[in-house]
Amino acid sequence: MGLKFRLVIMNFLQFAVWGAYLTCIGNFLGRIGLGEYIAWFYIAQGVVSIFMPSIMGTIADKYIQPQCLLGIAHLLSSGFMLLTAVMGMQGVGISIWAIFLPYCVSVAFYMPTIALANTVAFSALERYGFDKIKDFPPIRVFGTVGFIAAMWFVNFVKIGLAETAQFTYMQLIISAVLGIVLGLYCFTLPECIIASNKKNSQKTLIQRLGLDAFVLFKQKKMAIFFLFSMLLGVSLQITNGFATPYINHFAAVGKSWFAQNPTFLISVSQICEALCLLLIPFFLKRFGIKKVMLIAMFGWVLRFGFFGIGSTESALGIVFLFLSCVVYGVAFDFFNVSGALFVEQEASKPMQANAQGLFMLMTNGIGASVGTWIAGMIVNRYCSWSDQFLLGNWNMVWFIFASYALVVAVLFAALFKYKHERK
Repeated sequence: MGLKFRLVIMNFLQFAVWGAYLTCIGNFLGRIGLGEYIAWFYIAQGVVSIFMPSIMGTIADKYIQPQCLLGIAHLLSSGFMLLTAVMGMQGVGISIWAIFLPYCVSVAFYMPTIALANTVAFSALERYGFDKIKDFPPIRVFGTVGFIAAMWFVNFVKIGLAETAQFTYMQLIISAVLGIVLGLYCFTLPECIIASNKKNSQKTLIQRLGLDAFVLFKQKKMAIFFLFSMLLGVSLQITNGFATPYINHFAAVGKSWFAQNPTFLISVSQICEALCLLLIPFFLKRFGIKKVMLIAMFGWVLRFGFFGIGSTESALGIVFLFLSCVVYGVAFDFFNVSGALFVEQEASKPMQANAQGLFMLMTNGIGASVGTWIAGMIVNRYCSWSDQFLLGNWNMVWFIFASYALVVAVLFAALFKYKHERK
């Protein structure tokens, strides 16, 4: 079996583990009476993303080869995810802590594996003489394929229950089983030699977390950029947490196929995300970093706005839901890629790695966690669970999110100064 094919399998399973529950766990929580806590499950993911990757990275740098640590982390994550599923089998009346605590431990071990998987792939490709820049992207795209495949699987498969896995604890069991398979598989991957880099080994935890990059806030342009990174990060996890309960709530008043298969509909977002990556080089060259980031911000306005006017009750309403999924690719990819490129161009060479870490901290850590918390309060203010559906004034919810994204976009256009020099 060729090395690249082995890495394809690793990336496919890496994101299939995540895709099995990330966009549909809210449906399950609502059915066991814990719908009001959906936001906290996404907040936990954001919080552990702030510090766990750096801690695991330190261990991989010094003590345990990355491919072995990747396997150990997946096995531990899967074990606690399996415990979460077992607790969820108790159904309505279960304590939030019985599910939330093992879930937090599970994602705490899972989130660092995203970076570890990249480390393993880069190390193996370099060791066997492959071009990382040329050969890694086609391998990585199978991670997105795995994410989508897992979404489709839990959307359509019942596995002996009355409802498909997207509405039950089976989504967590599927994720755990995939994680166990991947964890064991990681021990068969090529060795990643621990680098004896004295300079890196002497870095403090503060440096590894990228917190020393906060010195960049002394530059007005960078301070404004990182501030807006956090403000835009607020939007990142909102639809992951609440899109499928929203689409599924239409099943309370009609038998639309899309309302009964919300995870499949949302998978269109991930498909478009993969395709939009192909558009970024053209847009960056033609319009420049600032305009591309603005396109992303207005993409979030449309993402939420189309949800607000969409429904599964009419052909036009379904079109708006699909349009929301299509613009998600622009909203998500354009800012993340152009933002990373801006950081690379503006940060000094010794500070680039930490500056990228700070960018991720502001968006996927602080921004996403705070945003999901606020989104949870807004959804709980206007909607409530009735039996198995989250019913209420969803139009108001999405228009509030769209209005927020619009304000951020307008302020960014006015305050962020960056001249594009077309090359």
